[in-house]
Amino acid sequence: MMETLEGGELCFPQLLNTSCRKQMRPSAMLLYILPFSISLLTVALNLLVIISISHYRQLHTPTNLLLLSLAVSDLLAGLLLIPTEILLGGSCWFLGDLMCALSFFVVFTIICVSVGNMVLISVDRYVAICDPLCYPTKVTQRRVKICVCLCWICSFFYSSLILNDHLGQLGRYNSCVGECVVDLNYIAGAVDLVFSFISPITVIIVLYMRVFVVAVSQARAMRSHIVAVTLQHSVTVTAKKSERKAARTLGIVIAVFLMCFCPYYYPSLAGQETENSSLSSAFVIWLLYFNSCLNPVIYAFFYPWFRKSIKLIVTLQILQPDSCEANIL
Repeated sequence: MMETLEGGELCFPQLLNTSCRKQMRPSAMLLYILPFSISLLTVALNLLVIISISHYRQLHTPTNLLLLSLAVSDLLAGLLLIPTEILLGGSCWFLGDLMCALSFFVVFTIICVSVGNMVLISVDRYVAICDPLCYPTKVTQRRVKICVCLCWICSFFYSSLILNDHLGQLGRYNSCVGECVVDLNYIAGAVDLVFSFISPITVIIVLYMRVFVVAVSQARAMRSHIVAVTLQHSVTVTAKKSERKAARTLGIVIAVFLMCFCPYYYPSLAGQETENSSLSSAFVIWLLYFNSCLNPVIYAFFYPWFRKSIKLIVTLQILQPDSCEANIL
């Protein structure tokens, strides 16, 4: 009777000597309904962003292509990362060592892509605000597409290198059957901290500080300009106002991104071991993933074109002939 009771506490009762034990967890349905609700909301909102930018030709701009790439990574976060975290947060892993390794590979890749997209957005806003006359020639759709592709490809290779031991020897860091953990050594942890956090975050902050200074100086110059301007000049000023508004909105996106990502890397900055169980608390992990749901919410608040495109999609006007030519802006 005692053996049966102990076997019932194991992830795999048939493996009495090697199976992990189940952890006592609250059985409240809210602990499962809430994460899945966040996952569905993240997928739905980012899918709306992807459909909007992909379908309507007026939205085919270099900046929106970067937002499209960010929406794809956020969509994958809601579709893959959040359900995986629900499984990892449980007491047992039943999908095997191969799926365990692939799950961490997907997590690292999507995080790297998100960081890379934020860097590209910062560079785009820097050129648009600080060098507006050269922006149309420097930032073209072709160059942005190349940069986005390189961002995804480099993220795949980077994740493969960082998780080389984990992918090469499946289950290497598992202490028992039914466990799924990853453990980066000191060198790998330091490299990951520098390349996926410190360096890109430094670039983002420096570029946006420069953007902020230039935007403020331009606003002051416009307020103090009392001489009548020509029609051509007024058009140029309007374009600059539009770019500054886009910079402000994307600045909010980046600020939210930093607030959600910084706690995730705090243990590495504090010199703690980068093990899955101690990498960060459950709250920090969910804060990181919740950022993928916040981005389209920010777009809905600050981008009229996103609200208008949502209305057209929900009312099925997107199915009408030549709907891609609709006036969204």
